Amino acid sequence: MTLLDGKALSDKIKEEVRVEVEKLKNEKNITPGLAVVLVGDDAASATYVNSKHKSCEAAGIYSEVHTKDSSTTQEELLELIEKMNNDPKLDGILVQLPLPKHIDTTTVLEAINPLKDVDGFHPYNVGRMVSNLDAFLPATPFGVMRMFEEYNIGLSGKNVVVIGSSDIVGKPMASLLINAKATVTVCNSRTKDLASHTKAADIVVIAVGVPHLLKGDMLKEGAVVIDVGINRLDTGKLTGDADFEDCKTKCSFLTPVPGGVGPMTIGMLLKNTLKAAYLRDKRESK
Repeated sequence: MTLLDGKALSDKIKEEVRVEVEKLKNEKNITPGLAVVLVGDDAASATYVNSKHKSCEAAGIYSEVHTKDSSTTQEELLELIEKMNNDPKLDGILVQLPLPKHIDTTTVLEAINPLKDVDGFHPYNVGRMVSNLDAFLPATPFGVMRMFEEYNIGLSGKNVVVIGSSDIVGKPMASLLINAKATVTVCNSRTKDLASHTKAADIVVIAVGVPHLLKGDMLKEGAVVIDVGINRLDTGKLTGDADFEDCKTKCSFLTPVPGGVGPMTIGMLLKNTLKAAYLRDKRESK
């Protein structure tokens, strides 16, 4: 069984981005810029935003963090986004989810300029992704695809089961796999007899937020398991949606939690921000 080391791969990607950013600065006098907006006091979101900020600085990307308290109105947030849409220093805008319940997430995401939507959540980019056109891809599924590439895990003709149908992971993951010519089955919390689907799968991608849902006896011999879930147990330990110890005896490839898919998300976000800067240069050069 081979562990898919997302930490090492993410570090490799961050270094590639740092080199490209340096080149862009020297040759084009362009510094990629990313703004992240955090509304409310969710501790996990705050930790994640801080990690993004540090990663940007390490890669030479200009970084802004806008922290707003949970009483911030939707109108105030939309005004901030409009200001950032018009800021030439910023190539990427990311609004950290989840937002407080009084703010409509769809309205906020649609307000972001699609050319600065480095999270890949705007309907413009979602539509282009589904149509297999060039687009900003959601960072987590994008990271999973990069892992498949790095470890030479072929997708064409493979039976892939995606467990989870969220807009952030499950749906875009399925679209990217379909574009790669895989045969894709999407399961969710209401799927009857989940094991009947997973036992036929060459590859399982799980992202439902249920600790240890996927067991070894639900897999066929040699399956590839990509565990996107991250859950904190009562003991404080972080664990995935797959039962790692139980699954590892069946798998040919398996992601650990932590240290698997998680680190890839920030690496791919930096790649999207760099891409946005190159697109800005292309527009300005016309």
